[in-house]
Amino acid sequence: MPHSADPPSPPESPSFAALGLDAELLRAAERAGYVVPTPVQIAAIPPILAGRDLRVRAETGSGKTAAFGLPLLQLLHAAPRARSARGNPVSVLVLVPTRELAIQIAEVLTALAATLTGRLDVLAVYGGVSANPQMMAMRGGADVLVATPGRLLDLHRQNALSLDALDALVLDEADRMMSLGFGEELDEILSLLPAQRQNLLFSATFSPSLDPLIAALLHDPLTVEVASTATPQQIEQHVYEVDQERKTALLIALIAERALRQVLVFVSAKQTADRLTNALNRAEIRAAMFHGDKSQGERQRCLDEFRSGKLRVLVATDLAARGLDIEDLPTVINYELPRSPNDYAHRIGRTGRAGKSGVAISLICAAELQHWRVIEKRMKQRLPREHVVGFEPRVIATDPRRRT
Repeated sequence: MPHSADPPSPPESPSFAALGLDAELLRAAERAGYVVPTPVQIAAIPPILAGRDLRVRAETGSGKTAAFGLPLLQLLHAAPRARSARGNPVSVLVLVPTRELAIQIAEVLTALAATLTGRLDVLAVYGGVSANPQMMAMRGGADVLVATPGRLLDLHRQNALSLDALDALVLDEADRMMSLGFGEELDEILSLLPAQRQNLLFSATFSPSLDPLIAALLHDPLTVEVASTATPQQIEQHVYEVDQERKTALLIALIAERALRQVLVFVSAKQTADRLTNALNRAEIRAAMFHGDKSQGERQRCLDEFRSGKLRVLVATDLAARGLDIEDLPTVINYELPRSPNDYAHRIGRTGRAGKSGVAISLICAAELQHWRVIEKRMKQRLPREHVVGFEPRVIATDPRRRT
């Protein structure tokens, strides 16, 4: 009796080898822990190797650093920079909005380049620290320079680097750069670059404010759209109504009574971060604040302690937290709603990654209800507003979606 045929196997994702990476970059990717390429890597690596300009929509955590890093390192490896060149030339420039993201990307690219034969220099320059060590490190130039716009222009004005021979420009988190007011700096940087170069623009969202930049930067670009790395099913969202003056007490109760560990709490202002962190510590919940007034060393130390579990709560502003990539983050709490509806997706998307579940909680008072409705409209999702026993608000808006 003939055996029945086995059912066809589901199509497998392409391997890194199928994307056009050479043997050395494949070994570097494997040693760095890259086993199966993510959707953005599958879509971006081949056209980058072919020299195309790219317009990529992809969120933090989607694997975009390796998506541009692996092919650009391969191109650099095939045509190394002349070490004797004068003027401290840069071959690849990666522009980012924050120093945390600059450090993070430089660490990833340094790890990938470390196993290649021949030397590739990856450097990061950013504000908030002395420029002198960065100027010293730039002597002789860099194959890859990861930079924030302000510090890059500072170093260029002091003749610490040259962009005349740039081969490729990467703008990462372009939407955040524009929202933070880097438009003039970006225009000045673009005026310093050679006309012939490869351009890669990565952004989580594409608002109309990016249109002039896209028009000036990209030439016949290939557009890559990558779906969110976290689905609503992976992120359990809760919206708790509470009076403004009782938000801190409710936050403390939620963390303590539900035994929440490794909680990222978002606030809208540095002063709120300071006040809230002090209140949490007084309640014997170990917390640290993460905002722009902290030195780079302080920010890195508290981030390391948060990742290791020594800190239970990290209280952060949107500016400081942009670019943070924390694996297996279980809980995000919006103590205050973000000013931009797009930032709500960025905030909650820091949990529920890589197929894992996460919880996102928003604490809203009566004054925030109208703004919350705008966020819901942008998300195309309506969430029931809930009450926590003992923290019911005095003023209750009429809403059939509310549940207790």
